[in-house]
Amino acid sequence: MATNETSNHPAHCDVTVQLSDCGRQDAHAVFASLDRVFAACDPVDPGETHTGGAEPTVWMATFDSGSARGEGGSGGEPPALGTRVNALLTGDAHAVDEVEKALARIFEVHSTESVSGEHEREARLQLGPR
Repeated sequence: MATNETSNHPAHCDVTVQLSDCGRQDAHAVFASLDRVFAACDPVDPGETHTGGAEPTVWMATFDSGSARGEGGSGGEPPALGTRVNALLTGDAHAVDEVEKALARIFEVHSTESVSGEHEREARLQLGPR
């Protein structure tokens, strides 16, 4: 019997979000915003303090797009971003669409590239403050 489950993530964890060209606080703002909309399959908090050494160049988290718990972006202050953030979304085509829509409700989103396969989609976005 085929399954989408891997040793790292259960099958319901269907969208991987990779952030680049940003620091810890911007990664935290994006992941915390998504975590208010979808259940995260990984710890999404990159931490508030830096313990020395080089910062990561890519921040990554996986989300369950079927676990929508809110619209995101409604009410309150929009998350602050210090710079534009490059995001790469990969996963099931419908799931990637749902995460991209959620990001568009929270941030200013510019699509830079989208590649569709037989069952998966990859979307490259640039996120900015609203």
